[in-house]
Amino acid sequence: MSEFENDITPAFGGPDWLAPLSKERVMAGLAREGWEYSVDIDGDIGGGWEYGSFYFFINGEHDELLCVRGAWRGQLDGQDLGRALEVCNAWNAEKLWPKTYARADEEGMIRIHTEHNVDYEQGITDAQLSQQLICAVNTGMSFFEHLNEQFPAVWEQYRPLA
Repeated sequence: MSEFENDITPAFGGPDWLAPLSKERVMAGLAREGWEYSVDIDGDIGGGWEYGSFYFFINGEHDELLCVRGAWRGQLDGQDLGRALEVCNAWNAEKLWPKTYARADEEGMIRIHTEHNVDYEQGITDAQLSQQLICAVNTGMSFFEHLNEQFPAVWEQYRPLA
């Protein structure tokens, strides 16, 4: 039998079927990876990792956009904004993802973030969703590890106790 004779059409409703993106599917994807998460009072899904935290949002007119935003644990003094922007810009120029940026918070401290956005207007399989979650968290953690190396004294101050 040739490969063209095989029935490779995904079963309706099966794991290889395109289905709409939803918060429930994101939570199921996080659970499949064994990652702990919580849902806050606003319904936002988030979790903490060694180097930072990540939030998982569903946006768009039809809930078709997956947005994963990360925040590095460290906080820099306001005078470090230029260096933080240099580090983010160098990463963005050399890497496809995640997008990185630095900004001042309400207290004037510099916070550094990652962001990974994907449009799933046509739907997404469970495997694709898992791959995007893994990609967003792992590449975000790689960037945060890079920040730890660029700002070792800050990381030493903010790193979680063992």
